[in-house]
Amino acid sequence: MSAFDDWLSAQARQREDAGLTRRLVIRHPAEPMIDLAGNDYLGLSRHPRVIAGAVAAAEEFGAGAGASRLVTGTLGIHDELERSLAEFTGFPSALVFSTGYHANLSAVSALVDADTLVVSDAHVHASMIDACRLGRALVQVVPHNDVAAVDAVLRARTQERALVLVETIYSVLGDAAPVAELAEVCSARGAVLVADEAHALGVAGVGGRGLLHAAGLCDRPDVVATLTLSKSLGAQGGAVLGSPAVREHLVNRARPFIYDTGLAPAAAGGALAALRVVEDEPARVERVNLVAAVLAVACGVDVPAGAVLAVPMPGPSEAVAAVEKAAGNGLRIGCFRPPSTPDGISRLRLTAHGHLDDSDLARAVEVLEGLL
Repeated sequence: MSAFDDWLSAQARQREDAGLTRRLVIRHPAEPMIDLAGNDYLGLSRHPRVIAGAVAAAEEFGAGAGASRLVTGTLGIHDELERSLAEFTGFPSALVFSTGYHANLSAVSALVDADTLVVSDAHVHASMIDACRLGRALVQVVPHNDVAAVDAVLRARTQERALVLVETIYSVLGDAAPVAELAEVCSARGAVLVADEAHALGVAGVGGRGLLHAAGLCDRPDVVATLTLSKSLGAQGGAVLGSPAVREHLVNRARPFIYDTGLAPAAAGGALAALRVVEDEPARVERVNLVAAVLAVACGVDVPAGAVLAVPMPGPSEAVAAVEKAAGNGLRIGCFRPPSTPDGISRLRLTAHGHLDDSDLARAVEVLEGLL
């Protein structure tokens, strides 16, 4: 064996010894499992209107965009989706990407330079962490949801510009960021708030318009939002929302946008159709929040800000065992274990799904109460 093969084998042994080996498991659409692990919060990935929107876009524009957006890959479906996202969320403009990961990479890396300080909440998503590395600006990590710490770092900085990175609803703990207070600190200190609405769109705020909309922050030039099209909208892709100046800057400077093929037409068409469903059926948003509240009671945790519920477990082995036991009872849940958790605590991770009927919800509660 080569040194490279030896290294791969050693890495695999270390993962196995730590109980951290990840494996891909095929999910069959027709299998009789109640899903509380995926992020299809509103059940739109298989909604007839969403599927029809994806098919129609593929038939009109083809299977792929064919090129980067700056060559020939910008299509009418992209423009329509961007205008609709901006209108729905209340932001002046939007720019769509092939993934939510790329949206965060672009929003952060393109908005910093050597004279920028990035202040990052300790719990932000891996895509924001990677974006900081790509941007090469000085990064200061602050304790989770600590507005005073953000203010202190911004006040003491020597850099001319600053970005503050948060998730409006965090993907591990499911708690909300104090976006109104953070926006005021940013305004007072001459900083820009970049907030990831991935877990808020379609779930939080009036009609699922997100927490930035709920806080009245969408028309501020010092607030930038990122989001994904793959959770509540049931499709794939991502977007950055902000002022027209921010959009124009990203088109010209964001490497993950410039050098990537445009969002596939089917994904754009599906996301656009899903957005229309959310607008037309606000009861879906109400339902997912009701389901989240019921699940929270069953798990003995606080009602979450969105659809993500985090249930602390004694350790990684207990978390994995609980996931396996739930699966044996027809319930799919997930778990986070160190080093994937920001605070080193193993947790079950459940996601509320608004399309669960009452009988499936009752069965889920029964299984969860038997686990905890």
